[in-house]
Amino acid sequence: MNIGQAAKASGLPAKTIRYYEDIGLIAPKRDSNGYRSFREGEIHRLAFLNRARGLGFSIEDCRALLGLYDDASRASEDVRRLAAEHLDRIDARIAELQEMRATVAGLVDSCAGDGRPDCPILDDLATGPLSRHATRSRR
Repeated sequence: MNIGQAAKASGLPAKTIRYYEDIGLIAPKRDSNGYRSFREGEIHRLAFLNRARGLGFSIEDCRALLGLYDDASRASEDVRRLAAEHLDRIDARIAELQEMRATVAGLVDSCAGDGRPDCPILDDLATGPLSRHATRSRR
């Protein structure tokens, strides 16, 4: 199977497949002409990566998950620990987003939204405290 077919079968763009190969997550065979050749096992790994990335696992998490998947003597507690750590990161991000939403909702509520030029939203953005969200995005 060539990269286009592998992309279609796994649901990943060819560019992502090339990237996963470059960083060592997959290692498709090469034909004598140098083209990548994907077998069923590689397609399964690509689909695995697609699902894991879709659930927000980092590349390094995916590397660890694939290692665990390939290890028949793995302990399920290792897989659970990795997933639980990811769940903690998701919960922290949800809390940040809820805090951000509450702030923006308060700003929207404070604005009359009429024809006057006064706007508490702009005033707050111009003079309000820098949050950790703003400083993180500027790094």
